Amino acid sequence: MKGYLVLQDGTKFEGELFGSAQPADGEVVFSTAMVGYEQSMTDPSFAGQILCFTYPMIGNYGVPSEETDEYGLPIFFEGENISVRAVVVCEYSKGFSHYRGKKTFHMWLEEKGVCGISGIDTRALTEHLREHGSQLGQIVPDGQNEKEWSSIEDPNMRNLVDDVSCKNAIWYTPKNAVKKIALFDCGTKYNIIREFLKRDIAVHRLPWNADITNGAEKYDGVFISNGPGNPETVAPTLQKNIQYAINNTIPFWGICLGNQVLALAVGGKTKKMRYGNRGVNQPCKNLETGVCMITSQNHGYEVDESSLPSDWKVLWKNLNDGSVEGITHKTLPAFSVQFHPESCPGPEDANVLFDEFLALL
Repeated sequence: MKGYLVLQDGTKFEGELFGSAQPADGEVVFSTAMVGYEQSMTDPSFAGQILCFTYPMIGNYGVPSEETDEYGLPIFFEGENISVRAVVVCEYSKGFSHYRGKKTFHMWLEEKGVCGISGIDTRALTEHLREHGSQLGQIVPDGQNEKEWSSIEDPNMRNLVDDVSCKNAIWYTPKNAVKKIALFDCGTKYNIIREFLKRDIAVHRLPWNADITNGAEKYDGVFISNGPGNPETVAPTLQKNIQYAINNTIPFWGICLGNQVLALAVGGKTKKMRYGNRGVNQPCKNLETGVCMITSQNHGYEVDESSLPSDWKVLWKNLNDGSVEGITHKTLPAFSVQFHPESCPGPEDANVLFDEFLALL
């Protein structure tokens, strides 16, 4: 079925619908990852967005099974469901060839009720978004009318974290657990949990708006995960937990959204990026050691370096655009990074940061 991707500035791309072939709308963003589409699309940080893959062929290794591990976590996905509202590709593979493949890309999207559009010049779309910035868009089946833009909600104006966070606390406890941490689930990727568990760390996965300040449960560390949307919508709620950890010298770490809300909690500011950084090839430099890592990223907001208070400093910077990629307290055990050391998809260069955090516990 013919369909159209229409951007809010009036730009229109014609293509062929697949998957659910239903209308969809959201913020149009792009990812430069060559592989890992099943992991990217189940990453809750993509909630509310129409995702364009810049790599020209998507789906050639199919989609794996939904089997779970001993903790009940899906082995091959980063969330329970597909998080994107729709997907844009140049071409998708109608077949697949991989020993883990169980269904085609089209079958997966159709089963999950997610629309895809192919035959799009994704290079032109990406260049347009880089020049004009990420913006609202809608996928319209041929013969149907476009929605009025006033009726389409900007996902950055609502609390998307509340949509993707767990609703009840969950314990994940390895047999030989040596420490335990509080993990605030703002839309956590499951590989973050897996990385803690493989290091024998018990994880208490908490809803984003949980409160640990009464001290009823004693944690060795506090962690805030990645998540979608504007960090300012959730920072006021999370601030008390961050300040509790810092004031009681409980080691604190944040990833992605966790980096942004940490900055906001200590008096800094964040700002919307023109088109964000999404992909698995972003070079970041540690300003103290000079070490450079190639990192996996998925964010549309950044920390404003000039707004940080004097007892905090920038620890990591992006070598492409100079944006802040991590901050740290000058004396206390509290730090955060904007990139994803758990990868999935992406390089594992930064995986060592899990060990650095655990060394503080």
